[in-house]
Formats: sequence, C-alpha cells, structure tokens
Amino acid sequence: MVFNNNIKILRQRKNRTQDIIAGELNVSRSTVNSYENGSIKNPTLDALMMFSKYYKVSIDTLVKIDLSKLSEFQLSELERGNDVYVTGSRLRVIATTVDSQNRENIEVVPLKAKAGYKNGFADPEFIKKLPTFQLPILFNDRKYRMFQISGDSMLPIPDKSYVIAEYLENWYDIKDGEAYVLLTQEEGIVFKMVENNLKKKRSLTLKSLNTIYNPYDLNVSDIKEVWKFCNYMSTEIPESNFAKDELIDKLSKLETEVQSIRNIISN
Repeated sequence: MVFNNNIKILRQRKNRTQDIIAGELNVSRSTVNSYENGSIKNPTLDALMMFSKYYKVSIDTLVKIDLSKLSEFQLSELERGNDVYVTGSRLRVIATTVDSQNRENIEVVPLKAKAGYKNGFADPEFIKKLPTFQLPILFNDRKYRMFQISGDSMLPIPDKSYVIAEYLENWYDIKDGEAYVLLTQEEGIVFKMVENNLKKKRSLTLKSLNTIYNPYDLNVSDIKEVWKFCNYMSTEIPESNFAKDELIDKLSKLETEVQSIRNIISN
C-alpha cells in the first residue's frame, strides 16, 4: 500500500512536522509516525477518512496513486483540488512527459505533427515522441507546451512562429481579449484571441489579430484542449506599423485641410 508514503509526502509538502499534524488531528505523534512508517499495515476506515479530510485528497488517491511518481505539476494540481477521483466527471486528463529530474517537459508540436496531435493529444505514446526542452524562466508547477502556428491570421505574429502556452484546466477561466491555443474537433490546432461566452451560450468567439478574417463561434463540444498564450519565438522581426501609421496621419491632416478649403469656399 502506498498510503503511508503518500501521507508523508503530503505532510512534507505542507512543511509540517509530525508533532504539528498530531496536534491538529488530535492524535499522538507516535500514531502519525506509525502510519507514515508503515507500522500500521491496515489503517481503519476512520483513519483513512481522517487523513483524506485533512489533506483534502480522496481516499482512492491516498491508497491507489503513488504520489512519489507524480511530477510537480501533477502534485500542484492535486493540491489545488483537481483530484481525478474526487472530480469523477473530470475528462481533461493531460498526457505529459518529464525529464530525468522529474521536471515537466515542454513538448514541441511542430507543423508536421499538427495532424497527429489532433487525435494523439491524449495518447502518452504519441506525446513522448514529440521533441522536448526546458525553459528555466517558466513556473515549474504549471504545464507548458509549444505549438508552431501557420498562416497570417495572427499577424504581426509571423507565420511559422512557435507559441509557448500554459495548459488551462478550467475553461471558465478563459479571459476575454486574451490569446489562446485551442485544439478543436474540426480544425485541429488554432491560435486566436478569445471572447468567453461559455456561461451564456456554451461557446467561445474566436477572433484574429488580422482584421481581414471574421470572428466565429466555437461550441464547447468542439473543444478538446485550451492553452493560454505566454510568449512566442520567431526567426522573423514583426513588421513595423510606423509607415502605416504615418500614412494614416497624413491622410487625416489632408482631410482636415480639404474640409477647411471647403468651408472657405462655401463662405
């Protein structure tokens, strides 16, 4: 049984001593120690319920899941309340990989892998074949993935740029006017600005930065994954808007001058 090691891991992650835990559970320190070192081989249901309630982790997780094999991201998700046994209906279980130090990898989904990712996003065997890397500036308790985008719909972010995004578990946390990478049933991977209408219409409105493309709605049933935009990498320097802004300014001044001339003539 992994129970004894699990409650020890959870205690240490809370930076609590056995004495503190014993006091808060109203039991002796030796009792806590016996559970943690495995001296008590078959904990009672009352004991299981006591530790489950204290650590806010389901009994199933405490006795079935070896927490020592989870990554920092997975442990953090558990501590946030995203316990697969508690949230039974939770469908969004992400396939992920870790490095030799048990750190979450950033998997790269290049253009050539986009078609395969559409169907293999939840397949650990597919995910572990993707290129991976580490980026120290990112948080180690969150999950990131890199997607190569294509097309001009999100200019000035250039075609074939690599977008780094953070996995979003709760889709109701999508914020209006921010950019997201979405895995959809029909289109596969898309990168868009998003308006969240899940509560009102059970859909998202996707918008491009390039205004020649019209916004469109995406039903929640067509969404497989959501990743929040963090940053991007590109070998191209985005095109400057200086020339365009200068032209608009000159046209505005010209329009003002023409109107002034019209006013003089009419008078």
